[in-house]
Amino acid sequence: MATRIIPADWIKNWEKSGKHEFVQLCKNLAYKTNHDSTIKDIQAALYELCWHVVQGNFKLDLSASVLCDMMDLRDDMPSILADVFSILDIETSSLEEKNKRDQYTQLVGACLFFVPDAILKERLDPETLESLGLIKQAHQFNQKIVKIKTKLFYKQQKFNLLREENEGYAKLITELGQDLSGNITSHIVLESIKSLIGCFNLDPNRVLDIILEVYECRSDQDEFFLPLIKSYMCEPLTLCHILGFKFKFNQEPNEETPTSLYHIAAALLHHNLIELEDIYVHLMPLDASIVEEHKREITEAKQIARKLTMVVVPSEKTEDKEREKEKEEEKNDKAPDNQKLGLLEALLRIGDWHHAQSIMDQMPAFYATSHKAIALALCQLLHLTVEPLYRRAGVPKGAKGCLMKPLRNKRAPRPAESFEDLRRDVFSMLCYLGPHLSHDPILFAKIVRLGKGFMKEYQSEGRNDNVKDKMDTLLSCFLSIADQVLLPSLSLMECNACMSEELWGLFKLFPYQHRYRLYGQWKNETYTSHPLLVKVKAQTVDRAKYIMKRLTKENVKPSGRQIGKLSHSNPTILFDYILSQIQWYDNLIGPVVDSLKYLTSLNYDVMAYCIIEALANPEKEKMKHDDTTISSWLQSLASLCGAVFRKYPIELAGLLQYVTNTLKAGKSFDLLILKEVVQKMAGIEITDEMTSEQMEAMTGGEQLKAEGGYFGQIRNTKKSSQRLKDALLDHDLALPLCLLMAQQRNGVVFLEGGEKHLKLVGKLYDQCHDTLVQFGGFLASNLSTEDYIKRVPSIDILCNQFHTPHDAAFFLSRPMYGHQILSKYDELKKAEKSNRQQQKVHKYVAACELVMSPVHEAVVSLHPPRVWDDLRPQFYATFWSLTMYDLAVPNNAYDREVKKLQVQVKAIEENPDVPMNKKKKEKERCTALQEKLQEEEKKQLEHVQRVLHRLKLEKDNWLLAKSTKNETITKFLQLCLFPRCIFSAIDAVYCARFVELVHQQKTPNFCTLLCYDRVFSDIIYTVASCTENESRRYGRFLCCMLETVTRWHSDRAVYEKECGNYPGFLTIFRATGFDGGNKADQLDYENFRHVVHKWHYKLTKASVHCLETGEYTHIRNILIVLTKILPCYPKVLNLGQALECRVHKICLEEKEKRPDLYALAMGYSGQLKGRKAHMVPENEFHHKEQPVRSATPVSQQNGPGTTAKPATNASKTEEGVSEDADRSKDKSQGAAKPVNKANSTAAKVTTSNGNGAPNSTKTIKERDDKEKSGKEKKEKKEKIPGNTLETKGESRREKQRDERGAGGKEERAPREGKEKMPKADRDKQKAEEKSSKEDNKAKAGNGEPKEPSREHDTGAKESKSKEKGGDRSAMSGSLKSPVPRLESAESERDHKRRKLETHSSPSHSSSVKDNSNEPKDSASKHHINYNSVTRSKSRERETDKKESENARGRSKEKKTEDKDRKDRKRDHMTTDREMSLESKRRKDENGTNSSNKHSKSASPSSDSPVSADKEKTKRSKSSSKEKGESAKPERNSSGGKKESRHDKEKSDKKEKRDSSGGKDEKKHHKSSDKHR
Repeated sequence: MATRIIPADWIKNWEKSGKHEFVQLCKNLAYKTNHDSTIKDIQAALYELCWHVVQGNFKLDLSASVLCDMMDLRDDMPSILADVFSILDIETSSLEEKNKRDQYTQLVGACLFFVPDAILKERLDPETLESLGLIKQAHQFNQKIVKIKTKLFYKQQKFNLLREENEGYAKLITELGQDLSGNITSHIVLESIKSLIGCFNLDPNRVLDIILEVYECRSDQDEFFLPLIKSYMCEPLTLCHILGFKFKFNQEPNEETPTSLYHIAAALLHHNLIELEDIYVHLMPLDASIVEEHKREITEAKQIARKLTMVVVPSEKTEDKEREKEKEEEKNDKAPDNQKLGLLEALLRIGDWHHAQSIMDQMPAFYATSHKAIALALCQLLHLTVEPLYRRAGVPKGAKGCLMKPLRNKRAPRPAESFEDLRRDVFSMLCYLGPHLSHDPILFAKIVRLGKGFMKEYQSEGRNDNVKDKMDTLLSCFLSIADQVLLPSLSLMECNACMSEELWGLFKLFPYQHRYRLYGQWKNETYTSHPLLVKVKAQTVDRAKYIMKRLTKENVKPSGRQIGKLSHSNPTILFDYILSQIQWYDNLIGPVVDSLKYLTSLNYDVMAYCIIEALANPEKEKMKHDDTTISSWLQSLASLCGAVFRKYPIELAGLLQYVTNTLKAGKSFDLLILKEVVQKMAGIEITDEMTSEQMEAMTGGEQLKAEGGYFGQIRNTKKSSQRLKDALLDHDLALPLCLLMAQQRNGVVFLEGGEKHLKLVGKLYDQCHDTLVQFGGFLASNLSTEDYIKRVPSIDILCNQFHTPHDAAFFLSRPMYGHQILSKYDELKKAEKSNRQQQKVHKYVAACELVMSPVHEAVVSLHPPRVWDDLRPQFYATFWSLTMYDLAVPNNAYDREVKKLQVQVKAIEENPDVPMNKKKKEKERCTALQEKLQEEEKKQLEHVQRVLHRLKLEKDNWLLAKSTKNETITKFLQLCLFPRCIFSAIDAVYCARFVELVHQQKTPNFCTLLCYDRVFSDIIYTVASCTENESRRYGRFLCCMLETVTRWHSDRAVYEKECGNYPGFLTIFRATGFDGGNKADQLDYENFRHVVHKWHYKLTKASVHCLETGEYTHIRNILIVLTKILPCYPKVLNLGQALECRVHKICLEEKEKRPDLYALAMGYSGQLKGRKAHMVPENEFHHKEQPVRSATPVSQQNGPGTTAKPATNASKTEEGVSEDADRSKDKSQGAAKPVNKANSTAAKVTTSNGNGAPNSTKTIKERDDKEKSGKEKKEKKEKIPGNTLETKGESRREKQRDERGAGGKEERAPREGKEKMPKADRDKQKAEEKSSKEDNKAKAGNGEPKEPSREHDTGAKESKSKEKGGDRSAMSGSLKSPVPRLESAESERDHKRRKLETHSSPSHSSSVKDNSNEPKDSASKHHINYNSVTRSKSRERETDKKESENARGRSKEKKTEDKDRKDRKRDHMTTDREMSLESKRRKDENGTNSSNKHSKSASPSSDSPVSADKEKTKRSKSSSKEKGESAKPERNSSGGKKESRHDKEKSDKKEKRDSSGGKDEKKHHKSSDKHR
């Protein structure tokens, strides 16, 4: 330090410059303004100078003189120098060098004349003073000091105890306790106190204590005592010690700190007379113990909650203990003597929020406010703070409110004048208050109302950016208050419904996203934040369990009141439990929905949130464990949604947005919710199980739909549907939902359904589709025209931009077109008023053109250009834009509903119990409904007439048919009919009716026959690709198509009237623009009946195939379709029996494996049996005759289309029908051949489905053909087409091979079910044995080959599988053959279907062609023979494949032969006598009937008149015997099987002998093929 202040140069050159520099330095230091730093610096300079003297570096006299000069610089300089001497005294006394000590002594001695002795005596050591001569002896001096100190510090001069100086203290107390109302001020009293202290020697600290005591007693006199204390003692620590002593005194076990002491401490803190940190350390308990107590409370609350949730039946002792505990807890609820909380309360009472906040920060969250007194104190402070703003912006109209007096304390928080002021203190106070705002419901209501006032300002427009930012900040603050304060406080309130409604007044101003966020926090986080809330949650769950256990339909009202009471405070907990119960027990839905009528608006909104949260629960699987069905919990919640949202005014936006979001995410499970909501709220139900009456009503107007179209009467849905509509429009969800559903249909299959079970994928697809149809129907019927048109874009934008499937896009656009056409029509009517009907129709057509022209242009982009070569865009748009409402008026449905209403009116009039006024109202209602229905019917009638006129004008431009009619029909089916017929049930009916309408309109280039044929010919692929609901709709479509066909089939007059001269029934397909003027080119009635039979057969074949695939989808769908078409199919008995047999097999196989298929099959089987009475034999369904012996080839009896026809017609028909290049080439060549050449080369004739048979009696037939009369030709015309069975129409050689190869299967088939060989009795077996023997004899006697007798034998064998004989055996027996072929030769079947049925299927090749003209000569017969040759190659390939199967069949056959032979021997003994009698009868019949050439054969392959006669007689008898012996079906059936086996053995032996003949014939056909 010395080297820094006095450089060595100054000492060396002291005389020259050092002294001057030193003096100047000291002067500079002396004049500094900073007192403390000046003294230190001067001390350092003097110390360094003196130290140089002690060291001997500086002369003593020089230093003494300069120090003397320094004394004038400051008044306190001697004292400063004395301090330096004191330091040097201590330092030199410890040095060993004595000379330095002497130097120091001399220096001090030299300075005695200008440093006072008294100062030195205070500061220097007694020994130093003695050496300087200032005192005599150091020892005596020390004694004297001790005496003085004792007198000063240890001898009491002032009185501390009241009893020591009672007069003085009495006067002091009197002075402080006097009346202060006059002019007495703290200054006057303070002077008196000072006088008393001086007069009576009172202890000042004791006086201060007494002042605080009196202040404690007169705590309302803050204005007097606080200035007094401040003037008397401004030392904070002294005050804190005295106050701390007082607090310490009250911490004794039985002591309680008075509130007045808290008030004094708070007042002193508030006026900064003491510091919080100083007084806080004197307060008890410690902070650590407070934290431990808080943790203990949470633990106890959780234990209580656990006890409440545990299922325990406590004993009486434990119950008593728990009661005692509860009482103790109630006692403990009184706040213990917590001095920190007491001080906090006092601070809040006086409005010192700053210090109160500091204390609360030291404690756990909400610990302080969990004590009611503190919570109420803080609430009171809040009341005062928000009062001005509440008066301005919060008081409702008409409310007065209670005025609050503001605090007199000017240092309290400033009252809020604006919403911005709330951020200053109010929001933070509320956050510290937390859930304990529940103690003051009035303040709760005030805060809520302030929130409402703010939201009104927030929602008003016209704010700049700066204000908007502030408002957004305030909004977030209000949301935080709602989350942390309002909702938790509501939970702690005792069922205060008013507060719940008040809070809803604020919450409904928030968007639902904000509300749901708040509910989520409330439900999942709030209840864990505080011990009280933990307990409340447990108690709520416990109470909810109690209520739900007792809730039934009978006690809905009392239980509903209990639920309502519980829900006012804790709705989230209650609803969470209720929903969990509903997910388990769906029978609770009804009672729960009824019991929710006592809820508040807020509770309904919370209910909606809880439902959405339950639906979105990620822990729950939405599929059942089998992955084939939607989980029951989801179905239950969906049902609850529909019921709750319909019955109560709950906002729908959140739920609808949830469904939209799940669709966006590619999940379609939750569409079930939308479906239920729309169904319940709008009354629109989607079901494919409608009755025919309902379906008819659905084709009418809205009123008719409401009255007769739905299962349940739709009542009171006006308000609920309006709410649903508003929710959709307000949040712009109508179109997005439609588009997402339309897109999701494919998403279900290709995106969502990758790993899902096929059954579930089908259900999800159906659910998605049905919901789309239902939702679209709701929008169409509820949205206004403007709303609809504004929201739905044009068709090309829907399809191309939004990728909406075409069927869905037109479904959405269709109502828009109808609205636009009607509005345009009204405009045109108003523009030119005219009552003439014709002009109105023209205006309607003009309106249609104006509206639909843009649509025609738009649809062109939907398909490739080649599509429009055949279909016009106008036709396409017309088909998709019309509905059943436009095509026909359901007069019956209107009449039916009007009659119902008339019956109701009559019943009301006759009911004496109904009061007159009610009668009048009901009658008026029914009458008004009648008038509405009649008016609606009239309106629809006019509309339909206009539409039909429009279609009549348009029809000529519908179909261009630049290619063939077949191509046209293909595109029509592909782009129009099939997509729409499976869209909805009403669309299915529409498609069928539209086809009929197009036919009735005589539309050019539209071949009705082809259209129907393509629909019925092969339904396997269509059925297999349908979902369950689509199958129902497809079945309904087929049923409607069949209804039309059946009507035409049933009556010749109807057919001639509706089809006779229509272009749709032309048999020339390729030539376009043909008007059908030539009657010979029209399909006549009988041939139409043959074609219908072929269609029935095709349906049977497809059904059998689907039933025998074993595939779940095939079987389910075909059973659904068959059930739907049951009114029209099967009509033919043998087809019905074949179906019944297959369905019975399904019943047996699926009973255990797939119960749903079993149920479907059983249902269909029962209905099918009920329809048996309406079935007819095949020969009644279409005219089927036994061919004349040797006149017609055997194989012709087996298929339609085999009747002969002129060569010219044959060639013309071939050109129109054939679409296959190879076949058309062959046919056109064959048509040009001469008749005689054709006769000479024809070796075979075919059926309409291309099956040929070897002609074993060829020469006889050729001779007989020339000799036949006109009568025989007529019989040939009426003969049945061969389409009864394709597989039975093959050559006899192929048939024999089939019998050998499929023998095992045909033998096993009867054992699997009795239906395959029903009611075959023992008499029939005997007759068969004898008949087969005698037939052989008869044929041998007549000179015929044995092959026909084998054929007859086979036919006789097959006839045993029929119930009533006759021609039904042909069909049933033949149906057995397709089955093994379909199962074992998939590739063969596919090849055959492609070649024979794709474009030139039997429907538009042989069936139509061969049945369209009357046979006139043998040339047409010859042409058909040629057709069969072209197809024989494929048949030969088929037989080669079957040979390998036949080999396997024979090996199985051998195993069963031995057993069958033994059985036959046993039966043979019992039947010998009966057989001999039957043999005699047969011989007699043979003799009498040998000349009959026209008897009908039961076997399609038999050509022997003798055997046919025998067969006929035998069947008639066996039929009568069957009725008599029906009691033994099983035994007879087994006998039939054995006999059949025996007959087959015989035929097999004969086949071996004749096999060479078959080969020769085959070669012959090949050679004729080459020749041609």
